[in-house]
Amino acid sequence: MASSKYKRVLIKLSGESLMGTQAFGLDTTTLQLVAEQIKRVVHTGTQVAIVVGGGNIWRGAEAQNRGMDRVTGDYAGMLATVINALALQDALEKTGVVTRTQTSIPIQAVAEPYIRRRAIRHLEKGRVVIFAAGTGNPYMTTDTAAALRAIEISAEILLMAKNKVDGVYSSDPLKNPQAKKFDRLTHQQALDLRPEVMDVTALSLCLENKLPIIVFGLESPQSIERAVAGDIIGTLITSER
Repeated sequence: MASSKYKRVLIKLSGESLMGTQAFGLDTTTLQLVAEQIKRVVHTGTQVAIVVGGGNIWRGAEAQNRGMDRVTGDYAGMLATVINALALQDALEKTGVVTRTQTSIPIQAVAEPYIRRRAIRHLEKGRVVIFAAGTGNPYMTTDTAAALRAIEISAEILLMAKNKVDGVYSSDPLKNPQAKKFDRLTHQQALDLRPEVMDVTALSLCLENKLPIIVFGLESPQSIERAVAGDIIGTLITSER
């Protein structure tokens, strides 16, 4: 990778995107491939922050459907994101990338607490920062956490890496083969569509703060590098028509 379009980015990795071809948990090969891509991005001089989901291990909404208290289920989901963050941190450090994990709920034995100014300082020093445990609040998705952290650290773009879908469609492409893929949308158009690939609260935050988003599939070769380089990939969501 020779160049990058952005100085600072935030990458949202869904938990499902880290499963690879497995039905549950973490796929070591996928972690290694993601880590290698991020290493090459860092070497271009781009500052990289990451928010990880936990859907490959735990989903609070599903636990609620089985009778668990929603708040308890959401806190369990936050812990699942910490597991993913530590696994990704390990994969990155094995490639030689200095990494720090920060959590929204205090778990000082394994990670730093989230402190905005400290996170920005890590980024300025060329370290990758992984934000775990969502926003630290129940009822808030990791998509919302990604939008919030991207705005807080002044990232230039939010990169949403998805599993089994390569952009925003008019309907679920896994259920409707005739679904239309959009190359570009405004934030308001995306909100009107209410796409399943991104939380409405996260979209609203990005709209209010004019933060562009690229939704793309992680399975595509060098997808993270291509998104950071400014290649046309997935769906671009922007305030500009």
